[in-house]
Amino acid sequence: MQYLIKTIITAIVIVGISEIGKKFSLIAAILASLPLVSILAMIWLYTDTKDIQKIIDLSSNIFWAVLPSLIFFLVLPILLKNDFKFSTAMVLSAIAMFIAYSIYVILLQKFGIKL
Repeated sequence: MQYLIKTIITAIVIVGISEIGKKFSLIAAILASLPLVSILAMIWLYTDTKDIQKIIDLSSNIFWAVLPSLIFFLVLPILLKNDFKFSTAMVLSAIAMFIAYSIYVILLQKFGIKL
């Protein structure tokens, strides 16, 4: 039952943001840029485990993971403005983000930061 409740709440947040985006893209963007998924994940993780160290680790890793994920949001609109099909733009943006993550992890390791 708890899994079902978590799934419903998470789905409501995602669908709600996409519905708001149909009329108010800025408000939807602000809501989407909030760490709602991260907050929900931390709540679910804590509820399930009561393990503060897991929350600390997740929060720290999210911090380090945010920067390369921004590449997706830079590449996608550029591709769409250059008349790429939506699905192609999404895939290429995801690939660019994966490459950015790969380079980023290597760089962090060189500076002694372990994820």
